[in-house]
Amino acid sequence: MISAIVRELLLPLLIFLLLRMLLRSLVAGYRGSSGPSPANRQPPPVPAGGVLKKDPVCGTYVSADSSITRTINGEVVHFCSRECSERYR
Repeated sequence: MISAIVRELLLPLLIFLLLRMLLRSLVAGYRGSSGPSPANRQPPPVPAGGVLKKDPVCGTYVSADSSITRTINGEVVHFCSRECSERYR
């Protein structure tokens, strides 16, 4: 009785789960070989420490070393992004 249950139900279920696992890993490997997906992209590293400057548009504090700078009326202004720099105009 038990061997019939194993043979009729559990064995096909185990084979199905094994095949499903193998197919998922193959598909994931195929997708991963085309380059990083947008969800896996990491922002560029920002140096730790240093002086922080406040973006006048959005108020974000950004490292002076990695900020986008413009000289306006003889004063250096720091921006967190190009969008903020263009919006400041």
